[in-house]
Amino acid sequence: MKRWVAIVLLAAAACGKGPSEDQCKRLLEHLIDLEFKKGGAAGGANDAMRAELAKQKAAVMELKSAEFMSACVEKTHRDRVDCALAATDLAAVAKCDEAK
Repeated sequence: MKRWVAIVLLAAAACGKGPSEDQCKRLLEHLIDLEFKKGGAAGGANDAMRAELAKQKAAVMELKSAEFMSACVEKTHRDRVDCALAATDLAAVAKCDEAK
């Protein structure tokens, strides 16, 4: 839960020219993927495990989407979204906020 708070703070901390809804949706998907990766979700799992992971990711996406999208589109600078989209782990995402 702390990570989600940090992500929302990252989104809320910025101002200026905002990203598109599509960019924010891609960012949320990317952050969810990074979170699952950090949690040990295996990419080479069998079909049943991949299906379950996809279901869990969809549930998180649905749960977090409205709040995240609002903060991202309205309060986040596009540069920070671009930085976070390029990040390969959650530590790199956190550094996107420090860089500005």
